[in-house]
Order: sequence, then structure tokens, then C-alpha cells
Amino acid sequence: MPTKIEIPTPMRDQTDGKGVVEVTATTVRDALAELVRLHPGIESKLFDQGKLRPYINVFVNDEDIRYLDELGTAVKEGDLIALIPAVAGG
Repeated sequence: MPTKIEIPTPMRDQTDGKGVVEVTATTVRDALAELVRLHPGIESKLFDQGKLRPYINVFVNDEDIRYLDELGTAVKEGDLIALIPAVAGG
């Protein structure tokens, strides 16, 4: 069972409409690299000059990676990585 990455609706046009993409990885960094390899168009939505965009929140099994090891956070088969763009407005 691979690691799953949950793709938010606004980014699904970059993943051929897929809401979930399965990857094989040991860290969040590896998982996102595999996602970009499979769907290159999503890179500019997630990264700016190699850094994760500040408005993209990443969770592994409901845990915010900012409070773990950030992109170095370990993942294993069956884990769910959720990409959640911040919402602003008023």
C-alpha cells in the first residue's frame, strides 16, 4: 500500500483530475518530488525556487509537518499526506 497524497480541488487540473495520487516515499520531501515527477505542472503550485510556498499547508495523518520534521517528516505505506492551501479573505 503506497503513501497517498490528497490533492485539493484547485490543483486537480494539474493531476488529470485525480483527488488522490499514490507515491512510494520515505519522507514528505520524497513524496512531493515523486508527485512532481508524475505531474510536473503541479510544481509551480507547490514550490517557489525550490521552497514550499508559504500558503501550502502539509499534513501527514492530520499532523502539521511544521510541528514535525517539516519536509523531512518520515512517511510510510498507508500514510496520507494532505495538501491544504491557506484560505484568506474577509
